[in-house]
Amino acid sequence: MKNKGPLVVHIVFWVLVYSLVVLDTIFSKEPRTLSSIAIRYGYSGLTNISIFYINYTLLIPMLIKEQKKYGLYMGAILLLIVVMSAIKTVIASLNPEELLVTWEGNVRSYIPIGKYAIMAVFSCGFFTVVSSLTKFAVDWFGNERIQRNLESEKKEMELQFLKSQLNPHFLFNSLNNIYSLAYQKSDKTADAILKLSEIMRYMIYESNDSWVSLSKEIEYVQSYIELQKLRFRDGAAVELSLNGEIDNQQIVPLILISFVENAFKHGVANDPKDPIKINIIANQKILHFSVTNKKNKHNKDEVGGVGLNNVERRLQLLYPERYKLNIVNSATHYTSELMLDL
Repeated sequence: MKNKGPLVVHIVFWVLVYSLVVLDTIFSKEPRTLSSIAIRYGYSGLTNISIFYINYTLLIPMLIKEQKKYGLYMGAILLLIVVMSAIKTVIASLNPEELLVTWEGNVRSYIPIGKYAIMAVFSCGFFTVVSSLTKFAVDWFGNERIQRNLESEKKEMELQFLKSQLNPHFLFNSLNNIYSLAYQKSDKTADAILKLSEIMRYMIYESNDSWVSLSKEIEYVQSYIELQKLRFRDGAAVELSLNGEIDNQQIVPLILISFVENAFKHGVANDPKDPIKINIIANQKILHFSVTNKKNKHNKDEVGGVGLNNVERRLQLLYPERYKLNIVNSATHYTSELMLDL
């Protein structure tokens, strides 16, 4: 949709100018006829509008914006003011009764033509300056709007790219787990495929929205944990703690799962004495989310940490100045702690 801001600025400006003209006509003590009003404000108005838009639509775009010829522009402006002032002065000399007559009380006199010419120069100069200020202001705000739109589009494209990375990354890891179950001819394979289908339904349909309810995001995390438990004969050792109010808060989808996935991928998930600990505390304004896992020194990811780099970039884009991410990488344990302003 075309921006209507500049049109509104022009309409407001000319309405204001001619409102002053109307007020001057209404409250003037000088006798005015329709012909005198038409000549006084009609010719003057046409020359003022001409000055304004010759500068606005021709001189500034051609000489300043395109060619950067500032000296030539100043010469053109001076010529424009001189020509328009001369036109006003000639019109005044041809219509002295309407344009040169002035009243002081009941005494009628005439404005000297030289004085009128000087007044015409100042009038033309005023509309030239206003025209230039209006043009530069409109262009500046227009460029700011375009820049904001470009930044918004760039941000949206980057978010979509990050999200497209996240889904295949998760799917790749989950299919590896299911392949492992199938290779072992485990009875858990069918349950794992069913659980994965539920998770993918959430990722494909519900997570397409910009925001989802915190409760659904946590349900997604819980489903992922259940899927991971199927990998182990005796189940995974996971302690999930939920505290606080989890009802109608909104959160960006798929922002928590990478921390949990990282714990299963790089940590020890089958040690009951040192389980993966996931702690969620929420109120209406703040979410505290932490994941701690015992490090598995024999589990190295050769591909690299796509998940955590991905989620941190998404946090920077979607929660600027509204999150704190603390990573503690000790000799034995790895802890990810996220504080999020909802």
